[in-house]
Amino acid sequence: MFPVDLYVKVRRAVMVENQSERAVAQTFGIHRKTVRKMCQFAAPPGYRRAPSAVSPKLAPFVAIIDAILEADKQVHVKQRHTAIRIRERLRDEHGFTGGYTIVREYLNGVATRQKEVFMPLAHRPGHAQVDFGEADGYIGGKKMRFHYFCLYMPYSDACFVKAYPTEDTESFLDGHVAAFAFLGGVPQSILYDNTKIAVAKILGDGKRERTKAFGELQSHFLFEDKFGRPARGNDKGNVEGLVGFSRRHFMVPLPIATDFDALNARLLDGCLKRQCAVLRGHTESIAQRFVHDRAALMPLSAAAFDASHKQTSRVSSQSLVRYRTNDYSVPTQYAHQCVLVKGTVDWVDIYPVGKTERIARHRRSYSKDDFVADPLHYLALLEKKPRSLDQAAPLQDWVLPAAFERLRRLLEARMDKRGRKEYIQVLRLLETFSIRQVELAIDQAHGLGVLGFDAIKHLVLCAIEQRPPKLDLTLYPYLPSATVGITDAASYLSLLRHPAAIIQQSVEASHEH
Repeated sequence: MFPVDLYVKVRRAVMVENQSERAVAQTFGIHRKTVRKMCQFAAPPGYRRAPSAVSPKLAPFVAIIDAILEADKQVHVKQRHTAIRIRERLRDEHGFTGGYTIVREYLNGVATRQKEVFMPLAHRPGHAQVDFGEADGYIGGKKMRFHYFCLYMPYSDACFVKAYPTEDTESFLDGHVAAFAFLGGVPQSILYDNTKIAVAKILGDGKRERTKAFGELQSHFLFEDKFGRPARGNDKGNVEGLVGFSRRHFMVPLPIATDFDALNARLLDGCLKRQCAVLRGHTESIAQRFVHDRAALMPLSAAAFDASHKQTSRVSSQSLVRYRTNDYSVPTQYAHQCVLVKGTVDWVDIYPVGKTERIARHRRSYSKDDFVADPLHYLALLEKKPRSLDQAAPLQDWVLPAAFERLRRLLEARMDKRGRKEYIQVLRLLETFSIRQVELAIDQAHGLGVLGFDAIKHLVLCAIEQRPPKLDLTLYPYLPSATVGITDAASYLSLLRHPAAIIQQSVEASHEH
């Protein structure tokens, strides 16, 4: 390549001094074609390589290679042909004698031509994109892999991130509710991938059949839904970028939190701090541009959305309902009946089918094959089967105050089998009253020497109604009793006359009692 100074001298000699190309070539010792090229360009144009042609040795086999590449589009990406494998097939099946290099260069050219070109997009205010990501962290002292919901506003680059134990319908719905509350409104449209939580089926004409849960969410908030092409994450590249940004900036090093509420407080703080940033290509911060996004949002509905996953189920013979691989208890009178189960991120609520009265509520378990039981649900059955008191699984981890165990020992010592039934009746008071109320009544009954179900129930009610107790001991024939006679003054004189006989009569009377 010739220097620019030579270009100046040659061009000036030809174009200003009107010398011939032959004379200028002789003067500067260059070819006449070079002089002609210098006159065409004011500066060296650089090295320009002509498009490489297909090797003559490979040309007869190009159609075969193209057919192999076309067939590979229908094969799993990890089982497609490499350049080495194509060369082997050409050699073994078609008599190709060329080397590996010319095959590789041809394939590189095909790959370059087939690379997708993307259109730069402009985003209007009030539209959003949603996706899920996953990361590791220490939650409650235990290392676990959690999932996090991401909502991105492409116009302002504002974001919302919330973590959940799993990516399921409940977290999907709850994430939208929490994000809309954070935004202060509902986006006009939301772009999704083809998650099974939202899309039940992709129809032949490109339309989507929505799931029931997603349809209820959209009907409540009235946003427009949009879906990217299957397996094409670049259709919603903004939120895909947020998934990676959140993991790198909010979750490195591994987050440590007592629970998900604490973790989500940190994630929300990170989203708010990010709004102070001024991103490349903008003169305003995210918070300043977010004002325009908020102005374009639709208003929130006055009615609250039920962000729960609903399913009907039948109660088993052990009064258990299965939800997400775990078993939850219901009162035993509902055994063998159909119920409606509503699962949210935090709770599992159970209702009789067709009724609005909730019969059971449990903290949701994210373990597998877990047994979640409320001891109160089995007390009515325990009263019918008192011999199962010590082996009833729902009562094994039930921690009661020491007064209850002391009450059981005293009742069984005084009344034997009847004492166990009496103790179970006292436990059933917990279906109506708090543990503390019953505990105080037991202590009071023990102090009065009237341990029994009726007495304890009476004392609980008196404490609630703030009235003094009135206990009739004739209702407790099994309690120790004493007979007190009316004293006659003349009896004292008889003690003076016959003291030894009186003492003997008293001893005999005490033995009879």
